[in-house]
Amino acid sequence: MRIIDDAQSTDDGEVQKIRGISDVAQETGLSTHTLRYYERIGLLRIQRDHAGHRVYFPEDLRRIAFITRLRQTDMPIREIQRYFELVDQGPASEPERLNLLLRHREAVQAQLVTLQSALEAIDTKIELYGGSGQP
Repeated sequence: MRIIDDAQSTDDGEVQKIRGISDVAQETGLSTHTLRYYERIGLLRIQRDHAGHRVYFPEDLRRIAFITRLRQTDMPIREIQRYFELVDQGPASEPERLNLLLRHREAVQAQLVTLQSALEAIDTKIELYGGSGQP
């Protein structure tokens, strides 16, 4: 296990800010329980400091943001796990990753069509009751 100081330098000498789990939870809107769960199931690989506390780097936050977007679009955890298994395999898995994301995009687009239809039905009822469907 690598010991982490309060800051790390990148290859170009830029210093990255390290965050603890409570800071990341507050910044992302996820609970500490969810962050620990994502780590436990392999979606995150979080480093520890000399005291054993989790430390999060900017690349961890980018991954958390992408996981959050996938979850917001109802991608199942198992598919997200599969996606990151493919990421770990390196560039050779890019075609399979692309295919997985294209399939998910199609599902999201179908969901948007369904939601738009539902919104139109709600707007019709609002107009029926004398309101305008616009804010």
